[in-house]
Amino acid sequence: MKRLMIVALALACALAPAFGQSGNKVLKVALILSGPANDQGWNAVALQGLKDAEAKYGIQSAYSENVGNADSEAAFMDYASQGYDLVIGHGFQYGDPAVRVGKKFPKVKFMAIEASSSGPNVASYIIACEQAGYLMGILAASMSKTGTIGMVGGVEQPSIIKVVEAYRLGAKAYNPSIKVLDAYIGSFTDVNLGKEAALAMADKGADVLSHIANQAGTGVIKAAEERGLLSTGDSFDQNFIAPKTVMCSTVYNVPTLVTIAVDKVRSGTFGSGIFNMGMKEGVVDIASYHDFEGKIPAKAKDMIAQLKKKITAGSFVVPLITKSTSH
Repeated sequence: MKRLMIVALALACALAPAFGQSGNKVLKVALILSGPANDQGWNAVALQGLKDAEAKYGIQSAYSENVGNADSEAAFMDYASQGYDLVIGHGFQYGDPAVRVGKKFPKVKFMAIEASSSGPNVASYIIACEQAGYLMGILAASMSKTGTIGMVGGVEQPSIIKVVEAYRLGAKAYNPSIKVLDAYIGSFTDVNLGKEAALAMADKGADVLSHIANQAGTGVIKAAEERGLLSTGDSFDQNFIAPKTVMCSTVYNVPTLVTIAVDKVRSGTFGSGIFNMGMKEGVVDIASYHDFEGKIPAKAKDMIAQLKKKITAGSFVVPLITKSTSH
């Protein structure tokens, strides 16, 4: 396994009594990431959450990048054995390893984001990413001139499938005859694979390309930019990557999840279980339309705005589909 990169983010010890202590001990919080922390998407927002918690509570923190499935259990073990109070795995694949390690370290708290596993000292925080994915499907369908759009997913797992399928449903809600291409590239970090999959879709007529593939998704955006096509971003506002290409992005307020978990550990209220959070809780949103504001059909913008209100109010529920319908 790659050497775990430990990055100390602790504030001066003098501040610890005011912010970071649980009893007489400064809390130690670690974060495990599936890709690079500077991926301009999924992992970057998690690291921001760790930094926010450090600034707010004065915790001592560390993170590990590029932790693959085979190394995830060892990563949890490493931090737990070092005396970390909370270890967070940022991704569906970290749920089961967290539970296994949790049994060996009952005094340590573990949290997995987007997982569906829990134990006496393990909690999963699920983001309703499908809510924003549905709205991106509407947007993509409304801006397609060819009647074909494409969505590139990373690893084919429930946390990714649910967004791809919601995107498809949203697109068809706007245009029942829209053709939605999808592909799972089996990676969250391979930018070239993301680009190749997107270009293959473009060759089949897709003129709007979307992704939920973490760092690999930047390849999708670059493919759209090179072909003069449109795209949507994922995890946070990715318009800055290609301002003339990225119309809008899904936004996941992962920092909120991280600070919630840290606060619960500090207050002694950390509970096991599976917790769902979406637009209602302020964890899911979409970015602005930037320079595309005047180019998007009013019908689509109105539809998205109304659905966003209904989703937040709970009067419209985006279907949760965790098995691919395209096979």
